[in-house]
Amino acid sequence: MKRGIYLSTVIGVFKNSEAAEKAVKMLREKGFGENEISIIARDEGKTVKRDMEVGGDLGGSEDITDGTAWGGALGGLAGLLAGVGALVIPGIGPIVAAGPIAGVLSGAVTGGVAGGLIDLGIPEERGKAYEQHLKSGGILAVVETSEDKVQDVSEVLRNNGAVDVESHGGENF
Repeated sequence: MKRGIYLSTVIGVFKNSEAAEKAVKMLREKGFGENEISIIARDEGKTVKRDMEVGGDLGGSEDITDGTAWGGALGGLAGLLAGVGALVIPGIGPIVAAGPIAGVLSGAVTGGVAGGLIDLGIPEERGKAYEQHLKSGGILAVVETSEDKVQDVSEVLRNNGAVDVESHGGENF
């Protein structure tokens, strides 16, 4: 987004990939772009090799953008979002991420998911809570948008089953 625009981050937790996929489709239909929407989920062992050492990542060498390697982790979401990546986060294990968050998390491996969320304006304490949701099998939806669209995003997430929906930020970029 351009300088002078106030960005907010809306985050919510889904219990299954079907609900997350439905929410992402609705957001896309409302005009939200793939550069605004991110999804994070634990990998169920189908994308990241189980013998990778903790803290390693795929370094972009494996093309998983067609969604075939996502298994049960994200279902059809890979086709809806860009920037798909897989990495191992200490304390969580293998995760898959789609959207702009994939790049943020690859630089924040040592800080975990909570560290990556701090970069999006989410306070550390709340980031740790969302990391716990992820550890428990939840799927995080993260949407970076202008302040005037926060309510719309929050409603879409909640109406599709997201819990713990919050907005943070309002930073001038």
